[in-house]
Amino acid sequence: MNISKTLRIVKEHVKSFGLPLAESIGGDPLKILISTILSARTKDEVTAKVCKELFNNDWRNLSIKELRKIIKPINFYKNKSRYIKDLQKLKQVPDTMEELIKLPGVGRKTANIVLNVAFNKPSIAVDTHVHRVCNRWGYVNTKTPKQTEMELREKLPQKHWNEINYLLVLFGQNTCKPISPWCSKCPINDCPRIGVKKNR
Repeated sequence: MNISKTLRIVKEHVKSFGLPLAESIGGDPLKILISTILSARTKDEVTAKVCKELFNNDWRNLSIKELRKIIKPINFYKNKSRYIKDLQKLKQVPDTMEELIKLPGVGRKTANIVLNVAFNKPSIAVDTHVHRVCNRWGYVNTKTPKQTEMELREKLPQKHWNEINYLLVLFGQNTCKPISPWCSKCPINDCPRIGVKKNR
């Protein structure tokens, strides 16, 4: 598979799907960080609605009770409200992986998205979509998102690092779905469909 050609095709294919959540938030690193934390295990449309309400409030001064009320539609909202409460005091968002993962609620995926979107630093954010699609294409052969990130760091040309997450998130949400992907609508002609048992 020619990954540069494949990602160019995907880029054209996903144009009509809009922007993923982090890219749509704007340039404030702290808002990007919080929206990414909130989005974990939650659909983007739910997270977007909650983020809009949260950021339209004086969110830095909300109590834990007020935070929970606003973000209740989010999965794991009790834990995430505590993370936001801690982040209210943050004056500046760190711009290194080492410092970001010390923050409450921040793992490698969230840190990579913040480095990518907020600071335009080369980073590969691997969520379930990136992990699934790259394995389905046979571009990697890995068991976990972290293994996928490490393998992509070895073989993916760096010019694609900052775009692979948003491209494959949109592609994975709309076309290359986890169960019964829309292979009939997919523009990737040389996809081996590894692990696909049923498709549309």
